Amino acid sequence: MSSTASPRKPPGRSRADGPADESPGAPPGSVAELLQVAIPLIVSSGSLSLMHVVDRIFLTWLSVDALAAAMPAGMFHWTALAFPYGVAIYTNTFVAQYHGAGRRDRVAASLWQGIWLALAFGLALMIGAPFLSRLFSVLEHTPEVVRLESEYFAILCLGSAPMLLSATLSTFFSGRGQNSTLMWVNLFSSLVNIGLDYVLIFGFGPFPKMGIRGAALATVIANVAACAAFAYMIRRTNRRERYPFRAEQRLDAGLLRRMLRFGLPNGVQFLVDIGAYLLLVLVIGRLGTVPLAATNLAFNLNSLAFIPMMGLGTAVLTIVGRRIGEGRPEIAARSVWRAHWLSLAYMFAFAVLYVLVPDWLLAPYALSPKDAAAAAEFEQVRPVVTVLLRFVAAYAMFDAMAIVFGNGIRGAGDTRFSLVFTFLTGWFLMVVPSILAVQYAERLPNWGVLTMLSEQGASPSLWACWWAATLNITVLGVGLLIRFQGGRWRTMRVIEAHPVPDSDAEIEAAVV
Repeated sequence: MSSTASPRKPPGRSRADGPADESPGAPPGSVAELLQVAIPLIVSSGSLSLMHVVDRIFLTWLSVDALAAAMPAGMFHWTALAFPYGVAIYTNTFVAQYHGAGRRDRVAASLWQGIWLALAFGLALMIGAPFLSRLFSVLEHTPEVVRLESEYFAILCLGSAPMLLSATLSTFFSGRGQNSTLMWVNLFSSLVNIGLDYVLIFGFGPFPKMGIRGAALATVIANVAACAAFAYMIRRTNRRERYPFRAEQRLDAGLLRRMLRFGLPNGVQFLVDIGAYLLLVLVIGRLGTVPLAATNLAFNLNSLAFIPMMGLGTAVLTIVGRRIGEGRPEIAARSVWRAHWLSLAYMFAFAVLYVLVPDWLLAPYALSPKDAAAAAEFEQVRPVVTVLLRFVAAYAMFDAMAIVFGNGIRGAGDTRFSLVFTFLTGWFLMVVPSILAVQYAERLPNWGVLTMLSEQGASPSLWACWWAATLNITVLGVGLLIRFQGGRWRTMRVIEAHPVPDSDAEIEAAVV
């Protein structure tokens, strides 16, 4: 292997790989390139968003108690899963940067390290599920909601390993820009989940009615299906492109340490971020079933806008990682800014819908074909959700900023700042004020706008919690923009410096 790259090649790239997924007519840093990478990811994330919305619609038809229980239990599972998920998904950055540098052997090695981490963390969560389920008994929720929370959470934990493994396997495609594969697999798993949701929640044919347990089981089966599909597609891709997966399947202590060094802050950030929102939901749950169910629906409708933007964020993470691996941070910056303007336009459109036509968005939740009583219960929740959607509209565009600029700096390896800043804003601007609001808001004689909002059927404490959440997201978005503008991320790199094979014979030897 030559110690220097050919002068005709961009630094860090081999002739075997050619341009890192740059297609004719899509110059690096262009809107066309961004859309080529982002659209499959947005569609993929959108399918997951639709899955969550349909799941909550079915649970609303089941009962308000089931709807109220699904969010705390689901978020508690995500909190338990957040740390290993953040570590596993950061495999994407290593795959992207090694792919940009033309290192197929290190792409394969990175994927294997992610797989071992996913299996280890997933097994630990499966073993710990019975003990973690007992924590719901200490919450100040109604006994029926606590029972449903425990059931839902326990079954979700059984699917932790396939969920983590699916996320890790997906990085082989997202990190290399093959996002159409990611899109089709996620569409497939979402359709499996939606179909099983109805069958298992309400019962159909030989399948008994399982209620909220059926919703959790449908999610687990869908994750197993996604794992199988990703494994099949990796095997199929490898027949053409010949990555040395067999040679690289061992534990690589040096690479694993580096992945943990950069991935741990990302995992802790997931934990801190999701944990903050979990505490917000648990605090709101102390106000009663209706505020908790309304918060669930508001976040569920917010996911229609937020989760597809996570697909755009993954595209930004991938493009930045690839350009850093190539040594072209200025093109990465151009792509991030273009993603920013696209995300603002998208979020603005949803903000208008949340404010002007909330009843249209809520209509499917009210149409319960199974239980008239459940439909009547929903009418108590509707006016509260309508107001909460105005908060969602207020912070929507700042949410887009946090997604785009946060992924922009993390794609280069700037994970520690993102972790610390997310912790400070989430806990000190949202969690602590919300706890104080629930504890003391009712004792204060005049809360101005909070008192006026209470005429919509909820206490001032609920509105105070949502004001705190809005402030948190606003400051987070602006702060990550400032960090991105500072430019420190331009000089960061998560992969080791390593010579790239110059000849086809050397590349063939490395693969074999």
